[in-house]
Amino acid sequence: METRTGLYSIRGEAPAGALGRFTEALREALAQAGVDSVGDDAHDASLVLNVVDAAAPKPFRRKSRGTFVAGVYERAADPTLETEYPMLVRALANIVLCYVPGRGVWFTTMERGFYHVDDHGDEADLAVRVVERLLPIARARLVIDNEFRPDLEPELWDGDEVTAEIGEAGVRLGALDLLPNPFPIEDLLSERELRHVKRLYGIGGLSYGNLSQRKDETRFWMSASGVDKTKLEAPGRDILLVSGYDETNAKIILSVPPGIEPRRVSVDAIEHWMIYTHHPDVGSILHVHAWVEGIVATDINYPCGSEELARSVSELVDTAPDPTKAIVGLRNHGITATGTSLTEILDRIESKVMRQVPMY
Repeated sequence: METRTGLYSIRGEAPAGALGRFTEALREALAQAGVDSVGDDAHDASLVLNVVDAAAPKPFRRKSRGTFVAGVYERAADPTLETEYPMLVRALANIVLCYVPGRGVWFTTMERGFYHVDDHGDEADLAVRVVERLLPIARARLVIDNEFRPDLEPELWDGDEVTAEIGEAGVRLGALDLLPNPFPIEDLLSERELRHVKRLYGIGGLSYGNLSQRKDETRFWMSASGVDKTKLEAPGRDILLVSGYDETNAKIILSVPPGIEPRRVSVDAIEHWMIYTHHPDVGSILHVHAWVEGIVATDINYPCGSEELARSVSELVDTAPDPTKAIVGLRNHGITATGTSLTEILDRIESKVMRQVPMY
């Protein structure tokens, strides 16, 4: 089981000047928060602040997914999501922190979260507030490993009416423009680095959104990681049957046909598992990077595939007036909607959904 303890390391060399002072302020804020430094041996750290040059970031190649890497760098002007998102893959980071002297720090996450911590004129205070937002994310427990069991019933090898509806819903999502184009990660990384990123993040590629529908009391079909949601066709490849959760080892259990090389299930499977387990009457779950006005939302932008994000979303579903027809927000990220079927969810949210996720 992967856990992230209170150990950190700062890598790279901050230049003399604003970024150097801010890096030292982060060091002091981490100490104030009770996080111990492991010095230069960053591979023993659970959190690595990798200070890089924005023009030519030098990545930190961690040895384990249990090491959370935050890229830290400086720009002279306010950034945008479009300028900062590529830094995630260039720096091989879980999150990047863009420091603009006098303006604050912009967080950018792999889930396309993009938000600002304002500079109130006190560098030490800014560092404390950055650390307060960073630590819960860095300490999150990931559930992105899969255990494949070749025990899928023969009558399900070619799918069923549920997988057919999931495929139809994926096509409808594309027609509604609710599936942002995957970020062209292949254009930024070598083949070797791309393999490294996919292993670290537990993904087949960058493709946003996921959908699932209940099969029976304990199992549900769900879209695979990194697939084109408009082409969900083959069970075991594009759509997988989630049949259990190994909490001790943080693994999602999948039933697959024998003799097939399966894809990994979406990293949000743990979130769907929690919701289905807590609410037997929920028939389907849809997650898209879009928004609906007036919904309640999670407080912390936990990473996809973490127990913390899954629990936060599941608890908001619990408190909804009707948990079987809930729409809850993932702050700076998107929405998760429950329903009796995927068709029912799409019918209900189509007229309400906003393509742009508010960032704050």
